[in-house]
Amino acid sequence: VMEDLKEAGAEAPPAGTGARGGLSLLSQGDSEEPCAQGSALFLGGNEVKSRAVVKYSSAPPRTAFARLEEKTDLKLPPANWLRESAKLGPAGTTILGNSKKSKPFSSFGMAYDFIDSVGNDVDVVSDSENIKKLLKIPYSKSHVSMAVHRIGRTLLLDELDIQELFMRSSQTGDWTWLKEFYQRLIDQKWQRKKKSKEHWYQKAILSKFLYYSINGDGAAQPVPSAAEQQESSSSDQTHDSEGASWPAPFEMPSSVSEDPSASSQGLKNDFVRNILWTFEDIHMLVGSNMPIFGGGRYPAVSLRLRDNNKPINVLTGIDYWLDNLICNVPELVMCFHVNGIVQKYEMIKTEEIPNLENSNFSTKVIKDIAQNILSFLKSNCTKEGHTYWLFKASGSDIVKLYDLTTLCEETEDKYQNPFTMPVAILLYKVACNMMMKKNQNKKHYGTIRTLLLNCVKLLDKSRHPQIIASANYMLSELFQLDEPKKEENSESPLHENSDESYSEEEEEMPDSDENGSYSTSSDPSDDNKAVAIIKSVGELSVPEKYKSIHQIRPSCAFPVCHDTEERCRLVLSYVLEGLKSVDNSIKKESDLPAADPSTPIPLKYEDESARGGPEGLEKQMALFLDKMGSLQKGNYSSQSGMIPGSWQHKMKLQLILKSSKAYYVLSDAAMSLQKYGRALRYIKLALQSHDTYCCLCTNMLSEVLLFLSQYLTLCGDIQLMLAQNASNRAAHLEEFHYQTKEDQEILHSLHRESSCQGFAWATDLSTDLESQLSVSCKCYEAANEILQFSDLKSQNPEHYVQVLKRMGNIRNEIGVFYMNQAAALQTERMVSKSVSAAEQQLWKKSFSCFEKGIHNFESIEDATNAALLLCNTGRLMRICAQAHCSAGDEFRREFSPEEGLYYNKAVDYYLKALRSLGTRDIHPAVWDSVNWELSTTYFTMATLQQDYAPLSRKAQEQIEKEVSEAMMKSLKYCDVDLVSARQPLCQYRAATIHHRLASMYHSCLRNQVGDEHLRKQHRVLADLHYSKAVKLFQLLKDAPCELLRVQLERVAFAEFQMTSQNSNVGKLKTLSGALDIMVRTEHAFQLIRKELVEEFDQPKGGETSPAADSSPSLNREEVIKLLSIFESRLSFLLLQSIKLLSSTKKKTSNNIEEDGLLKSNKQIYSQLLRATANKSASLLERIDVIIHLLGQLAHGGSGVSSGAVQ
Repeated sequence: VMEDLKEAGAEAPPAGTGARGGLSLLSQGDSEEPCAQGSALFLGGNEVKSRAVVKYSSAPPRTAFARLEEKTDLKLPPANWLRESAKLGPAGTTILGNSKKSKPFSSFGMAYDFIDSVGNDVDVVSDSENIKKLLKIPYSKSHVSMAVHRIGRTLLLDELDIQELFMRSSQTGDWTWLKEFYQRLIDQKWQRKKKSKEHWYQKAILSKFLYYSINGDGAAQPVPSAAEQQESSSSDQTHDSEGASWPAPFEMPSSVSEDPSASSQGLKNDFVRNILWTFEDIHMLVGSNMPIFGGGRYPAVSLRLRDNNKPINVLTGIDYWLDNLICNVPELVMCFHVNGIVQKYEMIKTEEIPNLENSNFSTKVIKDIAQNILSFLKSNCTKEGHTYWLFKASGSDIVKLYDLTTLCEETEDKYQNPFTMPVAILLYKVACNMMMKKNQNKKHYGTIRTLLLNCVKLLDKSRHPQIIASANYMLSELFQLDEPKKEENSESPLHENSDESYSEEEEEMPDSDENGSYSTSSDPSDDNKAVAIIKSVGELSVPEKYKSIHQIRPSCAFPVCHDTEERCRLVLSYVLEGLKSVDNSIKKESDLPAADPSTPIPLKYEDESARGGPEGLEKQMALFLDKMGSLQKGNYSSQSGMIPGSWQHKMKLQLILKSSKAYYVLSDAAMSLQKYGRALRYIKLALQSHDTYCCLCTNMLSEVLLFLSQYLTLCGDIQLMLAQNASNRAAHLEEFHYQTKEDQEILHSLHRESSCQGFAWATDLSTDLESQLSVSCKCYEAANEILQFSDLKSQNPEHYVQVLKRMGNIRNEIGVFYMNQAAALQTERMVSKSVSAAEQQLWKKSFSCFEKGIHNFESIEDATNAALLLCNTGRLMRICAQAHCSAGDEFRREFSPEEGLYYNKAVDYYLKALRSLGTRDIHPAVWDSVNWELSTTYFTMATLQQDYAPLSRKAQEQIEKEVSEAMMKSLKYCDVDLVSARQPLCQYRAATIHHRLASMYHSCLRNQVGDEHLRKQHRVLADLHYSKAVKLFQLLKDAPCELLRVQLERVAFAEFQMTSQNSNVGKLKTLSGALDIMVRTEHAFQLIRKELVEEFDQPKGGETSPAADSSPSLNREEVIKLLSIFESRLSFLLLQSIKLLSSTKKKTSNNIEEDGLLKSNKQIYSQLLRATANKSASLLERIDVIIHLLGQLAHGGSGVSSGAVQ
């Protein structure tokens, strides 16, 4: 089986011991390697793909290496040894590799410098030494100890020098828990291992060799050997101890949130080169200090010193090969020495290194090892912010991964882990960097949120308030407050609500029965402390053995907020945490406003009187506008003593602004749910936040002023809705006074800076309608004033239009409110004579509101609303006219000039409204409404002039002319043909107008007004208007009495005409015309009968009789009166026709038609006389008789009536 494995290209682990130099591979394995494999490698052939891009280098331009002469003694130091040199550049001696020791936080230094790569497209960030050590695990027996941290999808690897750690632990008491754990579980006989003399000797001659190589002249400068030895070792030790220095009580520089470049102390990027190395599909950010020279066949070579007596083994070969790949160096130059004396040089191409004698290895296997280790780490290091420890004991085959954070938590002190701070800072910086990128879309929000939550989890609130405040602010920024509503549920493609970004299922491994293959392992149950175990390093060479089946989710789920309220509440929770963090960092006992004797506690009732009515409001508004003006200059007045410009000041400003926005959105949401009390509570909090912001702000941004204008606009809306929903006031009041603990705490933080009373005038819940309306109006006015301050008006035209619309609307509401009050006063004083001063005062107020409102609408060219307000002004004028009309004496009353004046003003306003609209198409409903009001005004004027003719001032003819003109104008604006809900009203109005005009002309005729020509005109007009009135009344089902009255007037008109006729034929013709009119009234009687029957049936149904009585449809007295007139007129006409027919019969010969008519008329007449004589008959019976007789009349008189007047 071993053989098969080898043939597949998987080497067996070397059998050698030795920490640095294991033995070469078994000889059979060597021959298996094909010779040509290396050449394909570097060119990116099918074996292994490698690509390196230098991201940063502090190395000077490459100098050609000086080839040392044979027999040069490397034990003697060169003249330039350990001195600064221009050729070395800023990195000093590090470049020559004096210390291979990597610093414990080296990967963090690199991560801070290349924050863009972290968490995103890079898999690993580490020192090249650590990467080499990992890739050599299957070949080497030496121990491996590394700290692993996950940031997003990136792993940071750092050497965790256990020896150094425990040495420090015995001095400081840190890490004792780890020391105990290590001794119990891994190495019970642990003690500090001393480095051998041989180790220091090798380092010294390597250092001298490199200095000789850059020196060029090769001149040696002898130094006493004891001193030399001492100097070399001391320089090395100082470097060593510095290399492992742990930034002890790690404190954050104060500028971290503002200046990402200011890295935390001790976490510098110390590498000469930072390289982005892509090995196969693994992207790594690697730090390297390997010296690179010019001078070979290629532009770059690496220089190595080899002891001729020791052959190269696989470990060294892999080392050299990886170093060259990482640094993109195509050639290796080896200098061989014996006991420090230079022997010879040899040059090898990088791609040939894997085929060197004694150090033959398969690059494919190295690739598999890299992929397996990465998959193993990615699958198991799942928790961000945790410190994982990858450990392999010396000589062991088992690799274990521990979660130190979890182990540490069991010791109840999470700050004993020195990695906590750098990890937290890095999480914070990566999140910051992702937030900065404007083009980032929402898919990264989940990742950012997880980074920040983990960062906050790691930090001590008292020690790092700034980062915590800043992280919480960024968390609040992730939630879009001003999203369009429709997108609410599509916030994240992932619908699981997860707090951790990565799946936390740990790799389940059967580790309970794994005894391990080395003696130091204690009982098996201890292994369950490990997160994961590689049972044998040999597994790492098996291709895709650890192919990550636990595919880490690339970004975490962003919580799905199902509604706006939930989203805002989340934002506020982060804001509150941020505020607490800021406040705690400046808190002194005497800081709280309550304890400050110079600041009075704001008491709510103090200025209740001043705030009572609109007058108090005026004062408050003046103060407010004064304050807004001073903000432009930048007045600063914090009570807690924050220094302007300090991080606390900047952060608190941001957080307060965020809270005000969140409360505004909450208020808006409550408003759309019609929860007006809650909406007012939220807008109050938004305005209190804003007030505090104003107190702290030294330079007010126009964007913030715009917010304020929006808040006040919404506040105005809420106050208006509260005014209009007075019926539900108790519920609104209860909602207004309710407060969550979170809101109280935020308010407490605001009170540390200001009294928050700046907008009290706008947010009080009043119970008085007038003051609610005026507060609403003041809110809009203030919002408008703010827009005037800077250039906001032109920058935000939409908002400006909204504010003016609302101002116009509220002024209309207030105008209507005063107008209704005036109308109410008017009805109360029906008894008294003159108009009261209070009424006139209300008219003035109402008129002024309408006028301002019209101006608002006209300034934004809103013709429809301007027309509505003009229409309301017209209505106000009519109320004024009515007030003057009721002031006169009922008996001697005449239409007064004041009434005429106000009615004409009303007409003017209605005509203006029509002009404002222009055409009906603009807004048909408003257009029709204005037309109707205009028609009504003309009609009222005409009616009043007709009924209370001002004869003391004008001649009868003049009055009739004016009435006629007004009536015709009323008809002009009364559209009877337009099909709408108002059509029956229009028809009734038009019918009434025709009826009144006909009556007027009829009356003129009777009173013998004017000459013959004029009287003829009057007769024609009367007839015309009567017939039009009848036509219109017949269209209506609910005006039978009016129809009957008009018909009776027409009959009277016919009778009047008959009096002036002399011939019997003419009289007979007029009579038959009059009887025909009588017949046509049957329709009206049928309608009356139908209603009487319904009324008669209804009381049996129960309680509905009052409704029937109150129904405007039928007036019984009116019906009885009209019926009596009708009966008398009918009997008169029948009698007259009988008389005339009888007299003509005597004179002329027999006329059968006339005989028949006479006969039927006599019958009808006798029936009528009998019916009217019966006094006990009910109304319904009387109507039935009339309907029956009219039927007979129509039937009997059909011959004559054919030529009758319509």
